[in-house]
Amino acid sequence: MDSLGTFLKSRRDRVTPAEIGLRTHGTGRRVPGLRREELAQLAGMSAGYYTRLEQGQAETASGQVLDALARVLRLDPAETAHLHDLARHSATPRLCEPPAEEPHRRVLALLDSLGEATPAIVLGRRGDVLAWNRSGHALHAEHIAYETPADPDHRPSIPRMFFLDPVMRDLYRNWHALARAHVAYLRLTAGRYPTDARLAELIGELTMRSDDFSSMWATRDVADCTTGTMHIQHTVVGAASVDYQVWLQPDSPDHRLEVYTPHDPGSADALQLLSHRSRGGVGSSCEG
Repeated sequence: MDSLGTFLKSRRDRVTPAEIGLRTHGTGRRVPGLRREELAQLAGMSAGYYTRLEQGQAETASGQVLDALARVLRLDPAETAHLHDLARHSATPRLCEPPAEEPHRRVLALLDSLGEATPAIVLGRRGDVLAWNRSGHALHAEHIAYETPADPDHRPSIPRMFFLDPVMRDLYRNWHALARAHVAYLRLTAGRYPTDARLAELIGELTMRSDDFSSMWATRDVADCTTGTMHIQHTVVGAASVDYQVWLQPDSPDHRLEVYTPHDPGSADALQLLSHRSRGGVGSSCEG
């Protein structure tokens, strides 16, 4: 998990003096980005205080200090939120087992109202599938039993499948871009919920079992991924490009309803075929 100091250093390393108009003398710089004293000066604080902050030796920084650092480091809104989350929590939080996640009834009603024409899934805070419609299931993971999300102990984990399930990996033609987005969102979530033992276990497992995850996690990138495009090569409908958008849930802010729509006319035909096939499976006595 991140600490405030390690995240600050990672963001400091990526900002060059030239990017912020800072004049330097000579070429003997030993750091890839800003020096501590340069960042401190630009953020309006003493170098000693910033050093203690980065080394975890200072008291919790104020919101004003964090916003000043975010401004100099050119953090986007998600990164700024992550910075504030890290400052609020201990660098070594005590992990605890969270209760099983259950989607709110209004979220399930909204999912049901979409029918099968629009693929959709409901995701928990760790990326577990809490529910999906049949077309959402067919789009993502038809090789997994449709009923699996009903069992809290065996729910499909999208991040785990992304990195450890070769079937899902082969599904996405832009796998690397989507994988980076998943990792960046997991880091944002880890900052919000540093005591979540299941989240820590998931991150540890992926770090140990996937070199791709480990290298992406090491970048410390943070993002709140609410929109994007998946380019897929589906075993049933072939090549298609699908836009996703996330609907956040006021009743359960940890949960996200992810809805998929065609990116182009050809992909619309592919999703229509997938939807038709899914609807046909509802009344069938034998399901794949």
